[in-house]
Amino acid sequence: MGASQNDADLELMQRVSVDDESAISELYDRFGPLVYRMAYQAMPTRADAEDAVQEIFVRLWRTASRYDPKKAALVTWVMLLSRRILVDRMRRAQARIKPSSLNEALPTPAEPVNPTGRMENDERYEALMKRIDQLPELQRTVVIRSYLGGQTLRQIGIELNKPLGTIKSALSRALVRLRERSAGEEFAA
Repeated sequence: MGASQNDADLELMQRVSVDDESAISELYDRFGPLVYRMAYQAMPTRADAEDAVQEIFVRLWRTASRYDPKKAALVTWVMLLSRRILVDRMRRAQARIKPSSLNEALPTPAEPVNPTGRMENDERYEALMKRIDQLPELQRTVVIRSYLGGQTLRQIGIELNKPLGTIKSALSRALVRLRERSAGEEFAA
């Protein structure tokens, strides 16, 4: 079964590389929901997630001829490429924050410290920060450092002196909790 699946995946990617529209459609039908879910978890807005998915599938199409089933299963290859693109997009977004805007957001000694800075009027941001604050300490730290601080999970593990698997698990559990709480609040509203 594994060898025949690998052969089918290789054949699919070879068809994608020669612009076979049915193969591109099949690739999207097979992995679109998975890639979108991953992008939706990582990106700040639905529009950003949709843009990321589009970028991921364009890259899959352009690099389809490089797929090698001996190195990785197709799902693994798709997810690694997706993760790389999402991390790049998050880093680019983080790099766009100008230091001067950060300085403007710093409170004067007479003002109370407000970690949301200029975004305090953004209700979605505030709601998200409240949900993050309710997470257990490790999960909260990993979410803040990875998504808001732009650190890799490996960097976080080294700084916290925790195994990478523990950091990955903490992030996964945190994202599940945040999604559940977000859905619960939408239904309550």
